[in-house]
Amino acid sequence: MMIAFSCNEKKDNTHTKESNITYVVNNHSYSNIEEINSTHIHLDLDVDFDSKTIQGVARHTMNNKGANKAIFDIKKLDIHKVTLGTEELETTFIIGDYDSILGSPLVIDISQKDTLINIYYSTHSESEALGWMDASLTHDKKFPFLYTQGEAILTRSWIPNQDLPENRITYSADIQVPVGMMAVMSASNPTETNDTGEYSFTMKQPVPSYLIALAVGELEFAPLDYMSGVYAEPDILEAAKKELQSIPRMIHSAEELYGEYLWERFDVLFLPYSFPFGGMENPRLTFATPTILAGDGSLLSLIAHELAHSWSGNLVTMANWDDFWLNEGFTVYFENRIMEKVEGKEIADMLMLINYQELEWTINRFMDEGLEVETHLKLNLEDRNPDDGMTDIAYNKGAFFLMALEEAVGRENFDKFLLDYFNAHKFQSITTETFVEYLNKNLIDKHNLDFNIDEWIYGPGTPSNITQIESPRFAAIQDLALEIQQGAELPKDLKREDKITQEWIAFIRAFKGNLSVEKMKEIDAQLHFRDSQNAEIMAEWFVLGIQNEYAELRPDIEAFLIKVGRRKFLEPLYTAMRDQSEESNKWALEVYKKARPNYHAISYLTIDNMLGL
Repeated sequence: MMIAFSCNEKKDNTHTKESNITYVVNNHSYSNIEEINSTHIHLDLDVDFDSKTIQGVARHTMNNKGANKAIFDIKKLDIHKVTLGTEELETTFIIGDYDSILGSPLVIDISQKDTLINIYYSTHSESEALGWMDASLTHDKKFPFLYTQGEAILTRSWIPNQDLPENRITYSADIQVPVGMMAVMSASNPTETNDTGEYSFTMKQPVPSYLIALAVGELEFAPLDYMSGVYAEPDILEAAKKELQSIPRMIHSAEELYGEYLWERFDVLFLPYSFPFGGMENPRLTFATPTILAGDGSLLSLIAHELAHSWSGNLVTMANWDDFWLNEGFTVYFENRIMEKVEGKEIADMLMLINYQELEWTINRFMDEGLEVETHLKLNLEDRNPDDGMTDIAYNKGAFFLMALEEAVGRENFDKFLLDYFNAHKFQSITTETFVEYLNKNLIDKHNLDFNIDEWIYGPGTPSNITQIESPRFAAIQDLALEIQQGAELPKDLKREDKITQEWIAFIRAFKGNLSVEKMKEIDAQLHFRDSQNAEIMAEWFVLGIQNEYAELRPDIEAFLIKVGRRKFLEPLYTAMRDQSEESNKWALEVYKKARPNYHAISYLTIDNMLGL
């Protein structure tokens, strides 16, 4: 993709603009990494909660191959000045026109010998990467909170950088925050709040820019073992620590499968409820939603997923956003293998059946809309937001592709292949084509397999050799749902704790959107789905309630949507409200008006579009 810019001249000698300049966009980035690429960033930043901005300097150490211009990605950043070298000699720069997805190119004049570029800047109050939370929206309601979310291409809205996954960098930082608050990053971290508000960080392993992460708030730390622990606001720290007791066992299980954990520590930070994702695999410090704190450990497959990213996604990274499945498909497969080791095959199978249901729905939706190309693993996201590729296709079709390979060659052979794959490509960013070449050489040809790779990667839907999973427990709970739907009474001795979360999800889904309000009330009276405090069960139940005009649920649904910003829950709930009736759509808009200020940009931009705003 090529974009032309027409900029007005400015006489000041530190910031000039040129007309009729064309900059190439490659992999959703303007940066010219083939000529000059950043290898290390040092951040010296102040976090200002009053203005909701971050200001300071990003110092880029560059690998200069003879370039006289360095191009960075920025999005709504105010660039104050740019200097070169340790002498800080000021230079000129150009900011190209703004694109709503890509932001702008920052083009800096340098000499062919320059290897240190210092960019002085401040963020915009509406930076899409920054989640600024007022104290009233935190758990303890004493201090405000800030967190960043860089994936896919939002790091450029809080750090000027060459923002594409194929360019891996190390980084360090000195961060000033208000006294009484702690700063943590995807790097080496403090474990106690200091009395100066000054914190320093180092990430010595090279990572793509989307994995640079920062959070600031009233935080405390609790260790789980020598290499793992939990950060959270004081009010939920003990609950979080109790819920995550299985993390050391998960790490051990993962290492048994695919080799040594190479990031030194695996800590988890619980964010406020506005966090748009279930988790984010920031190395050394996974960000997690508090919606997984169900009290019984039943939702910890999410933690297994983020841990698995320490190999698939962080250690070996997709080089292009078209190859997003390389990150997520591998991770869902690996997550399930960890859960099988920790919880047993019966539980792991139920988790994959839930994934299979969601994959089927996604494929059917795309097919009904005439978008079969969206069901390919390898995508074409040129001229599009890379977030468009973050669907069940990348996650679950990718995982079932690997399961099919495992079935074809046997688990022992496939595990050896994956272990060798991670070792061969560690700390590298690769494309689908690189993986296919490695797969053919080291698995398909080696074992003389008759396996149609292209059908899985470049074809629509799911091939006929998709792994078939059966679960007697799922079959039993689905049969019970059908009986109730047809008029049978709910067994009086049935309690919610008799079944795991995934069984109750299968139970609710088995009604296929059709259950009388009277039956829903009976189930709530006995099983208390509406106030279960298990976000996964509540979200499924609320969707069913909307579809069947269970009006008594409306206050609970509204409270849930105002509190929780996780996009996984928002999309199906607002979709059901929008589609149920004209009156229900009106209600959706009323609720959204109250809830939108609590959401991160990733979530509210999705819902804005969904509701036609």
